Amino acid sequence: MTSHAQSYHRLDVLDEADSRLAQGGRTFHFARQFLGAKSGKQAAQLYSLCRYLDDCADGDIENGPQKLQHFQQDLHSLKEGGKTPLSDPVLVAMAPFLQQHHISLTALTHLIEGLVSDQMPVALPDEAALIRYGYHVAGTVGMMMCPLLACRDESAMKFAVDMGIAMQLTNIARDVKEDAQMGRRYLPASWVNGLSAAAIATGAEAQDKDVITSVKGAVARCLRLADHYYQSGFAGLSYLPARPRFAIAVAAHAYREIGTCLAEADYKWHEGRVVTSLGRKAKVSLRAFPILWQGTPDPHHTPLHQPLAGLV
Repeated sequence: MTSHAQSYHRLDVLDEADSRLAQGGRTFHFARQFLGAKSGKQAAQLYSLCRYLDDCADGDIENGPQKLQHFQQDLHSLKEGGKTPLSDPVLVAMAPFLQQHHISLTALTHLIEGLVSDQMPVALPDEAALIRYGYHVAGTVGMMMCPLLACRDESAMKFAVDMGIAMQLTNIARDVKEDAQMGRRYLPASWVNGLSAAAIATGAEAQDKDVITSVKGAVARCLRLADHYYQSGFAGLSYLPARPRFAIAVAAHAYREIGTCLAEADYKWHEGRVVTSLGRKAKVSLRAFPILWQGTPDPHHTPLHQPLAGLV
């Protein structure tokens, strides 16, 4: 545990950040190759920071929840202009990076709030709560990525949020069984007849047809919802320069393919996580080429962010 935590103290080292991306975010590591050295390094550093915070929240780092609390306190100080000296070594290391690239500290704060919510049993009540969760843990990352990809147009931010939400919804659809085993049910209660995480986990093990069928419908619905956010996210890629536009399109198409694999498997969530092969990722990445000639998008579709009032 100690060595794991200590390795985060040098987030400015590309080898460490990139290796974390390779281990924990294979689809993003695949797409990272298209970003180029500079943007790729910066994206890997941001990913490594987010991974560190996630590991703290999950308790994978010694005294993780306490470290996350200290990080929150220091982040508040940084937002206030650094009036109080920073004590968290990771934030001390990352503060120049965050400030140099004008990364939204509000978005980072919202990310932490989402990760903290995962420390408790999760039982989302409805679709609006699901979308808000997707914003907190992934839409925020989309916002923070924008300046690293040479995009500072405020109009782009809402589209970046949507791409993050879409990917998180794909995650949720893929990981239903594993999440349920950890006491987390992200699929809204209104979609699964009020089934608890425990009931879903037990139903998967017992091959309970009623539970399996109910959750299947919810998984399909989650992926349909994700498609609406993917469409918006893809439209917003026009705000990016050509190279990062292509790279993010590759990542998004590869991620979206997880949903396609789930559909091809008849949404058999109870059989475990669906994984896309490197060959399949490479094949769907060809779909990213048309994005290079895409024009400026229409105004953002406001209803997508109705559940995010006061956040975005």
